[in-house]
Amino acid sequence: MSPNCRFDAVIHFAGLKAVGESVQKPLLYYNNNLIGTITLLEVMAAHGCKKLVFSSSATVYGWPKVVPCTEDFPLVAANPYGRTKLFIEEIARDIYRSDSDWKIILLRYFNPVGAHPSGHIGEDPRGIPNNLMPFVQQVAVGRRQALTVFGTDYNTKDGTGVRDYIHVVDLADGHIAALHKLDEDKIGCEVYNLGTGKGTSVLEMVAAFESASGKKIPLVTSGRRPGDAEVVYASTEKAERELNWKAQYSIDDMCRDQWNWASKNPFGYDTSESTK
Repeated sequence: MSPNCRFDAVIHFAGLKAVGESVQKPLLYYNNNLIGTITLLEVMAAHGCKKLVFSSSATVYGWPKVVPCTEDFPLVAANPYGRTKLFIEEIARDIYRSDSDWKIILLRYFNPVGAHPSGHIGEDPRGIPNNLMPFVQQVAVGRRQALTVFGTDYNTKDGTGVRDYIHVVDLADGHIAALHKLDEDKIGCEVYNLGTGKGTSVLEMVAAFESASGKKIPLVTSGRRPGDAEVVYASTEKAERELNWKAQYSIDDMCRDQWNWASKNPFGYDTSESTK
């Protein structure tokens, strides 16, 4: 690093994130997510940069017995992907215990969705999407025939799983709030949930996307996927109190912005498909 080029803080987003793939290829996930993070932390320490915001995940709560999830819940990772997040959290806590000059904020994301309101930046997963919203989007633009709903017999209002979806712009604002928090004197290693504090079922999300897009989303029902939790949503009180941050966007806003991106970019960033 050039002596004229200094960094005040690092936001660490990088990592592999597909749960199913992590089960099939655990060493790939441990090597990339864990070893990559350790290397990053070593480089930061070598250059005297000891402020970190890390992208963790609500997956560290496993299958919570009660909701909403608060930051002091027991931590149980149910798959290799989740374990990489949990292990990195533990590494961060150990680093702070060994050297109190470090200031680390761990942000536990719930379910980020949506796109930039401009429609120029959006989510374009390779292969079959692992998350609900990109799959719904691809059905709406005609890239896939139907959405498979896994589990319709949960103890929820409509039988489908419930999650806490957060707009990507709210998520970005949460990182800015975390960076400001790192400027305070006594931080240590703190953890915050980033969610809306509200649960939305699969069918509610589908209905909101149909309303935003004007498209009918054909559904195929299937059995529950092993390992899927019934209801997971965040308690956001700590982030509201200590980061002065609160999610502003609704499910309707998320679907509106996702459809704005999808309708402008039906084949994502692959322009070759749209010219065939």
